[in-house]
Amino acid sequence: MRLKISKCKNINIFYVIKTIYVDGKEKTKTVERLGTEAEVIEKANGEDPVIWAKKYIDELNKKEKEGTQKILISKSPSTLIEKNRQNSFNCGYFFLEKIYYELKLDKICNEIKNKYKITFDLNNILSRLIYSRVIYPSSKLATYELSKKFIEQPTFELHHIYRALEIITKENDFIQSELYKNSSKVSDRKTGILYYDCTNYFFEIEDEDEIRKYGPSKEHRPNPITQMGLFMDGNGIPLAFNITAGNTNEQQTLTPLEETIIKDFELSKFVVCTDAGLASNDNRKFNNKGGRAFITTQSIKKLKKHLKEWALSPNGWHLSGSNEIYNIKDFESKLENITDKDEKKKIMDMTFYKERWINENDLEQKLIVTFSFKYKQYLRHIREGQIERAQKAIENKNFKLDKRKQTDFKRFIKQTNVTKDGEIADTEILTLDEKVISQEEQYDGFYGVCTNLDDDVKELIKVNHRRWEIEESFRIMKSEFKARPVYLSRGDRIKAHFTVCFIALLIHRLLEKRIEEKYTCSNIINTLRNMDLINHGIDGFEPIYTRTDLTDVLHEKFGFRTDYEITSQMEMKKILKNLKK
Repeated sequence: MRLKISKCKNINIFYVIKTIYVDGKEKTKTVERLGTEAEVIEKANGEDPVIWAKKYIDELNKKEKEGTQKILISKSPSTLIEKNRQNSFNCGYFFLEKIYYELKLDKICNEIKNKYKITFDLNNILSRLIYSRVIYPSSKLATYELSKKFIEQPTFELHHIYRALEIITKENDFIQSELYKNSSKVSDRKTGILYYDCTNYFFEIEDEDEIRKYGPSKEHRPNPITQMGLFMDGNGIPLAFNITAGNTNEQQTLTPLEETIIKDFELSKFVVCTDAGLASNDNRKFNNKGGRAFITTQSIKKLKKHLKEWALSPNGWHLSGSNEIYNIKDFESKLENITDKDEKKKIMDMTFYKERWINENDLEQKLIVTFSFKYKQYLRHIREGQIERAQKAIENKNFKLDKRKQTDFKRFIKQTNVTKDGEIADTEILTLDEKVISQEEQYDGFYGVCTNLDDDVKELIKVNHRRWEIEESFRIMKSEFKARPVYLSRGDRIKAHFTVCFIALLIHRLLEKRIEEKYTCSNIINTLRNMDLINHGIDGFEPIYTRTDLTDVLHEKFGFRTDYEITSQMEMKKILKNLKK
């Protein structure tokens, strides 16, 4: 800031002015009108008015440097705002940008850019695709427009996005391996335990192509699908992914991605944890060598007869920390007679287990079965709701008894053409199938796991329990990131779309870890989406979002603040510079 003296009708008027650069243009702003020369002489108490004014400005400069100077914004009710000038900008992406640059994605992009000798800014495109996937998930065309809501404006054209997608697909393996190496410096990567799952995404088309094929859709939709396999480490952070055609058996997707991890990530010894649907005998054998191991869920229903009888028997159960052998029927009787709530809760919270080594298809593995009264109660509660729906459907006859899926209430409905007296009925008779209900009830509370490890049962169960995080990761991509349906048509661009979704998920998970997972995914994303600032030009940026505990935590963990009453242009430049360190 400096002094300016203007003459008006032979009167000297003293002003405090400053020069600032906005969007690369130099602008001069009047900070304060000190008054006429006579008014300044009065304020100076006998001191030379120019010397006093310069001292006053030095004090203002000092306060500005310390960040304590007050900024006065003047607005006129009779002045129209400038036409086609954007005033509101999002700053919630700052927290994503900080992690983006910590992962050195800018350097990854520059290396790819130099390799292909491309002229457009790949880093600017990829970063905007990722930030928008989290905050403004939409099509690529909409993403291009929505990225203009960020304080840092896009430096590319729409057609550059599609060219970038083609290159991102070519370098997908390189991007994933580099991200793993760089992320190890950002957060602890627990790679001794890896979780794998597979899901699919539908397309609003009818015709198949190389990557979009008709297959068993997770959403039960009659559209071509593409499959995504995802590895997550023991801390819940995404590790690697692959894309396969929708008609590929998901059991066949595990080994190829593992081989890529072993080769590109230089990982060799780890435990792979999957659900029963992915645990083929070949996959188990693959992870029974080379220092690898497996933990997989096991359907009690699909066990051989003698193993099923052993698993469901009330005898031979253990409790962690005890050498006694228990009969769960004894505890069931206690529950029926106990009135003390604390004692009842204690029994409900108990997890019983039994274990034995078995040889299935020339593979030695340990079968672990657990039982919990709380889990039994939960399954009963779910089934009661399904039975109620089945009963209402029978009464109203407003359904088609076609396919009966494993979780479909229609599996409890029996269709016959014979009355209770054995006579042939004129119309089909629908009743509840008590036999099916009874068969399902016998498995309530039981849960099976197979492994080639001889570790403590409690620890093995604990490891297997964390599979919910990879299922949640798919839910985040499908629901919060709106990764489906996919509106791209070319195979290379489709794969790049999922690369963007994968990186967005990785950054989001790292952000969750940094704020110690105290908030839900939707809470975090909605907060980032609503963190808007008004740009007052040379005066700075004013927050128009609600300050909450979450915004406080974000600012605290990331080391900057955007929630002061006003943030000067100079301070905003410092924030943007520090984000990219």
